[in-house]
Formats: sequence, structure tokens, C-alpha cells
Amino acid sequence: MAQTEARDIGLDVEAPEESCQDDNCPFHGTLPVRGKIFQGEVVSDLMENTAVVKWGYAKKDEKYERYERRNTKVAAHNPACIDAKEGDTVTIAECRPLSKTKSFVIIERREQ
Repeated sequence: MAQTEARDIGLDVEAPEESCQDDNCPFHGTLPVRGKIFQGEVVSDLMENTAVVKWGYAKKDEKYERYERRNTKVAAHNPACIDAKEGDTVTIAECRPLSKTKSFVIIERREQ
């Protein structure tokens, strides 16, 4: 199998060393990324080519003048060249809707 050159996606992330044949891969396919970028932890990778990513944030409660902890979970496309597993810290970027629930793609698996 010929090694395909990873294309530049316009973000400050390194391209994966492995190659894949996924059309929905931002590095080896034709999927453009745009919009918001988040960092979170993979909490589930049981679906095919999909991972559930969770991150936390603090929301200010004006009435009680303190902060409350909240979290967000989204489904993100998991390309074969990145192949993030449960427990990995990843960076995800917004893309066009890939399915009913997927509008994000994993662009980097971060070292812990």
C-alpha cells in the first residue's frame, strides 16, 4: 500500500504517522474542518469510527455568586489513522455534519 502524503488542515496540529483510506479523515480524505476546537477525554469508543468525547467547564451562577461544574459529551468521527481509545486525551474540531449526531472529527491524540 502506497504511503499517501497527509494534507495541511490549517491548524497547529501534527499529522498522524499512519495513513488511512477514510474519505472523512481531515488529513487523508476530503473533509474540511472549521469552527470550534475542543480538548477532552474519550469516554467511549465502542461504535465503529466514532468516539464519545467529554470535557468539563465552569458556569457562573449569578444568584449564589459561585461557579458550578458542568460537562459536555459529543460524538466525534474517529479516523483509522488516529484510532483514539477510551481514556485518551484528544483534540476535536468542528466539521460538516457527518451523521445525525456527529459534527466533530478527532484531529489529534495528545500525549499524557
